Amino acid sequence: MKKKIIILGSTGSIGKNTIKIIQKDKKNFDIKLLSTNKNISEIIKQAKKFKVKNVIINDNRKFIETKKKYKNLKINFHNSFEIIDKLFKKKEIFYSMISIIGIDGLNPSLKLIKYSKNIAIVNKESIICGWNLLKKKLDKFKTNFIPIDSEHFSIYSLIEKNNHDLIDKVFITASGGPFLNKSINKIKKKDALNHPNWKMGKKISIDSSTLMNKVFEVIEAKKLFNLKYNNILILTHPKSYVHAIVKFKNALIKILIHEPDMKIPISNSLYTSSKSRFFSKDLNLKNLNNLELKKVNSKKFPLVKLLGNLSNKDSLYETVIVTVNDFFVIKFLNNKIEYREMIKLIYKYCNYREFLKFKKISPKNVKDIYRLRNYVSLKLTSLGV
Repeated sequence: MKKKIIILGSTGSIGKNTIKIIQKDKKNFDIKLLSTNKNISEIIKQAKKFKVKNVIINDNRKFIETKKKYKNLKINFHNSFEIIDKLFKKKEIFYSMISIIGIDGLNPSLKLIKYSKNIAIVNKESIICGWNLLKKKLDKFKTNFIPIDSEHFSIYSLIEKNNHDLIDKVFITASGGPFLNKSINKIKKKDALNHPNWKMGKKISIDSSTLMNKVFEVIEAKKLFNLKYNNILILTHPKSYVHAIVKFKNALIKILIHEPDMKIPISNSLYTSSKSRFFSKDLNLKNLNNLELKKVNSKKFPLVKLLGNLSNKDSLYETVIVTVNDFFVIKFLNNKIEYREMIKLIYKYCNYREFLKFKKISPKNVKDIYRLRNYVSLKLTSLGV
């Protein structure tokens, strides 16, 4: 029997890579649901190729246009993740991939846990802001959770039997992005988007260039593996060959390496309990003999200092950080502010007195998180920044 698959965010880079892996083994998989925001040509191509009957299009205008244009196709077009509860009635999905950008991925993630045996989430914002909500549901429905960020999948792979208590320290690596060995004066948008190792979307490419992406990954690792912030360190590593290092209390240190190709963690998450073969390059001795692992220069990458604001208890402040960062990265991408100004504004408003009070409040439900996101965005707009 074919294994039922769901891919939300199927037209993004992670979604496309998941599709490529399934394409090579179509006889064993049946895609039941795809989603996109507005990349209609790509999702129609995917739906036709895999005979997918249900597609979610989040952009309302694109949804109306698509439903009219492709009315003769045997595809049911939907405009909301609320349809998930109508499409599925039992735990019938073998694997759900959630690769939606931003906090918007949290609500569908929570919905799909109930129907999925395995759920893979690449959306770090959902984990950062709502891990306590996700964990509660994962435990309730006994759903296997798999992190897909290469760093977190590596940590997940290095820990045997989920024995988090044996961990002493975790080292997460950062390529340093395009500016590790360059000045960040007079940065142009195209320079910030030009990541040396990974092909990613615009938003995450900017986050990688400022190392805010690593701030998020530290928060994510803390929550996923029940660690404290002082047990997680960031190391710059230009080659992106080492993805994580775990030091255990018994003095053993494990290191996980692979080529910078997201299809590797995706493939290994999809074939969790079977023998799969992923054809990749042999061990790169040149990279291995020249890892260039170094501590982060916080003067050059000041956003890593935001980790000092964080409490080991889950709070709504994590939603503040995500929202403030989103707000100013979008401004930079829209050519409204300069690169250095973007970094200064993110740091300033993550330390804004009115926002710091949320460090003492934990999210009780999804509405708390979405309500705070809207509040922070409106407040920043009202301040005219």
